[in-house]
Amino acid sequence: MLRKIARTLLLAITTIVFVFALVSGSESYGGGLIGIIKNRPNAFPWLLLFGLNYLAWKRELVGGSTIAVFGLMISWFFNFNDGRFDIIVFAMTSLITILGFIFIYLGINKNEQ
Repeated sequence: MLRKIARTLLLAITTIVFVFALVSGSESYGGGLIGIIKNRPNAFPWLLLFGLNYLAWKRELVGGSTIAVFGLMISWFFNFNDGRFDIIVFAMTSLITILGFIFIYLGINKNEQ
């Protein structure tokens, strides 16, 4: 049950953040489909999280460890790097880190069985 919740929640967060990153800066490029296409480099880092999602589904311990490190890095980058702090961004990035630790837990328990 925990495995299913963690997988679904991480996939949902990844999708939401990817779409937000893709669309959020497109208006500076004129908006619409052309603006989204020009803004796609803004979303490339979040493609990495889709890959980590896949890794966590296949190998929970390795994927969870990588997701936890990724979550800690983006928490630092988005919340403490430039002196700004936003509680919503902190909650989202912390949730990614927590899900990474949940996958680590699931991977360890899977190996003990």
